[in-house]
Amino acid sequence: MQSVVSFAPEAEAQLISLFRYIAREASADIADRYVGAIVEHCEKLAEFPHRGSPRDDVRLGLRTIAFRRRVTIAYSAIDASVTILGIFYGGQDFAALLGDET
Repeated sequence: MQSVVSFAPEAEAQLISLFRYIAREASADIADRYVGAIVEHCEKLAEFPHRGSPRDDVRLGLRTIAFRRRVTIAYSAIDASVTILGIFYGGQDFAALLGDET
């Protein structure tokens, strides 16, 4: 059974922020293509939700996958649900931002 991919509000905000940055530094067309490719990459997790690297050292159930060596996508895959928790660009410290709240 194929999983359903959803984006946490924080991940959506990060995509918007990345779009604005790229649009400002390059163009809106380039930003649209790049952010669109990230979203497509995330949506492919519906087929293989456990292909990323487990990162239980950061947060229980957390997985990460890279996109074009510049973006780290953090997500959880539980049953038939994949939730994109964060989109981290250019070496941002996702471990500090997503660390276990316990």
